[in-house]
Amino acid sequence: MSSHPLAALVELPGVAEAADRARDALAAVHRHPANLRGWPSTALEASWRGGRSSAAIDGGSVELRRDGDYDDPLLAGAMRVAQALDGDSLEQLVGVYRRAPAQALARLHVLAAADLVDDPGELGRPRPGASTRLDLLTQVITAPATVPAPVVAAVVHGELLALAPFGHANGIVARGASRLSCVATGLDPHNLGVPEVAWLKRPADYHRAAARFGEGTADGVGEWILLCCAALEAGAAEAASIADAARPRTQK
Repeated sequence: MSSHPLAALVELPGVAEAADRARDALAAVHRHPANLRGWPSTALEASWRGGRSSAAIDGGSVELRRDGDYDDPLLAGAMRVAQALDGDSLEQLVGVYRRAPAQALARLHVLAAADLVDDPGELGRPRPGASTRLDLLTQVITAPATVPAPVVAAVVHGELLALAPFGHANGIVARGASRLSCVATGLDPHNLGVPEVAWLKRPADYHRAAARFGEGTADGVGEWILLCCAALEAGAAEAASIADAARPRTQK
């Protein structure tokens, strides 16, 4: 039996079953006919939707200017993160995440907060006192395969929200890191899911469950993991709708 600190979380009520449902839903959407070869296009749309939703979860705008740019700096940062989580950029960032997680998190912050800081020297640098706990987070990121991937992604996400290691855009970073975790563990290798849409539909539940996770109780941690697994499952349904729309009519 694994002695990894996350192993015990799988024993919390409902967690194993919720993780299985999330895994199965994402595996199924990867088998969708439109995603067998056309996944780069559906992944791009998923990333776009995820970025806009991620900004909105933290109160950012979802509106574009007529020239396609963004007036809202939070939205601009979320979309830079979304672009980094697509195509060749995603492959490169996942590689960094696997071998040097702290560097990948710093990169996400540089992208997310570039328009939010007065001093560019703050970008990618954890606030004083956060580095030690970030180092501990790498143990979560590098959890063995015996720990269900949805649980790993949920804990990475929740820990970053609770720690708030950077001065700005911690929510954008946390949700980006959750996506990285899903790709790096093989849960969502093409980054097709859009869990952000589910969290955006229930913002009060999302923020309340994140706060309870931060308290560290078994009930609070379990509630957060269940909410994240449900969002991954719903995000797979969103991915399926993207794939359905992308599939040629003659193949339907």
